[in-house]
Amino acid sequence: MEMRVLGNSGLRVSRLALGTMTWGRDTDEHEAAEQLKAYLDSGGNFIDTAASYGDGDSERVIGGFLETLVPRDELILATKAGISWNSGERIINNSRSSLLGDLDKSLNRLGVSEIDLWQVHRWDENVPLEETLSALDYSVSSGRVRYIGLSNFLGWQLARAATLQNPIFGKSPIISIQSEYSLLNRKIEEEVIPAALELNIGLLAWSPLGRGVLTGKYRNGTPADSRGASQHFANFVSPYLDQRSRKIVDAVCVAAEGLGYSPLEIALSWVRDSYGVTSSIIGARTAAQLRGALTVEEIELPDQVRAALDEVSCL
Repeated sequence: MEMRVLGNSGLRVSRLALGTMTWGRDTDEHEAAEQLKAYLDSGGNFIDTAASYGDGDSERVIGGFLETLVPRDELILATKAGISWNSGERIINNSRSSLLGDLDKSLNRLGVSEIDLWQVHRWDENVPLEETLSALDYSVSSGRVRYIGLSNFLGWQLARAATLQNPIFGKSPIISIQSEYSLLNRKIEEEVIPAALELNIGLLAWSPLGRGVLTGKYRNGTPADSRGASQHFANFVSPYLDQRSRKIVDAVCVAAEGLGYSPLEIALSWVRDSYGVTSSIIGARTAAQLRGALTVEEIELPDQVRAALDEVSCL
């Protein structure tokens, strides 16, 4: 699999990252192991998780695979902190003590002494940004984190954080921003991508398949075995089942039929090769689904098809 340098760093990551949001919850350990094997066989090296995924279960599952399925030094581990759940309510807390507490728990669950990329999961309007960034700096200086990044920040939030973390001030630089990006959601093209390009920050695109909708599986309703039918993810998928999304999905399916590819391959190729994207994070319910997504490595969209998809999905 092709490797790309992540932002202003020496970190080389595969252009497809393995997402693990469902591991330990909707994806059991056996299925997760099969996914990891398939991903490693394709040449991938980049795994994304978060302290909040399955209330830590995703990290625990990954930790159980290290040194048994794969040597630790062959993987780039990325995780996120700052979100927890209480009785179904999402709580964002980017205070220094909370973030560093999350870090210690992540290290313990993963069974490692160092995380390659540690990211703040979301902006917290109730905590000064300087306090949040002080936790990131300390994580690096204390030897528990190699590189730091952000997730789901707006363009101005990213620019402010990156400015405060300028290495000329002796700070650890922000090397990545993780944002949702797909043919169904191109909002980050307005501010986040321009900011990332200007600041030499790598973009990690999550949900490049539009929360699964761009596979075409929802064209005739919600399959019983899909995330849209899951109690955990029904509200996550439903925003992309509107009329605008259906129009874009239809265009993707037409392109797929004409080129002899799957809708998944068309949609994922579009994101993977979009300007500014370093790596696209793909998550699958089964190993078979993941193998289907990994075939995209052999595909490059013709310019005419990319232009047509750009037009039908424009903001």
